[in-house]
Amino acid sequence: MTGGLKRFHESGHSHFLTFSCYHRYPKFASPDIYNLFTECLERMRLRFKMRIYGYVVMPEHVHLLVSEPTPETLANAMHFLKLSFTKRLRRPGSFWQKRYYDRNLRDATEFDEKLGYIHLNPVKRGLVKGPAEWEWSSFRHYALREVGMVEIESEWTAQDRETLASGGPARVFPAQVSAKERREPGAPGL
Repeated sequence: MTGGLKRFHESGHSHFLTFSCYHRYPKFASPDIYNLFTECLERMRLRFKMRIYGYVVMPEHVHLLVSEPTPETLANAMHFLKLSFTKRLRRPGSFWQKRYYDRNLRDATEFDEKLGYIHLNPVKRGLVKGPAEWEWSSFRHYALREVGMVEIESEWTAQDRETLASGGPARVFPAQVSAKERREPGAPGL
């Protein structure tokens, strides 16, 4: 039974999604498991032609801020993500709870609120002191311009696409230049 659950798809809205590990057990128990999930998230993004605006992988749940896929449904994309991850993990037993929470975001205020919530989740839980310390989140893309396993759709990503399409050089960002390079004479300008 769906218990009266209604999903509003094909709305053009962004979606805030939450899904949990089986019985909310902390099944993300090692960096390898977190990294495997981010690989599967990127595969889902590519296969379903979706935009990932934000994400965080916590020990027992995941939050995503995404666009709707076209022409497929969000339910199909979520099924693909959970199943592909579970198959690649190759562990006995259930990894995921069956359902997921889905909220349509109707305006920029809701979008910003949920993105902030996602990025502060590891801090509020006491896993890290600051959001930049949590590796399995989109925060570092927004704060440090870090390019990670998952392509995050942001103003910077769009600008990079335009620059590359026009034949311009790739931009260098502080997070992409090591501390040693910053001290050496002739290091690339920031």
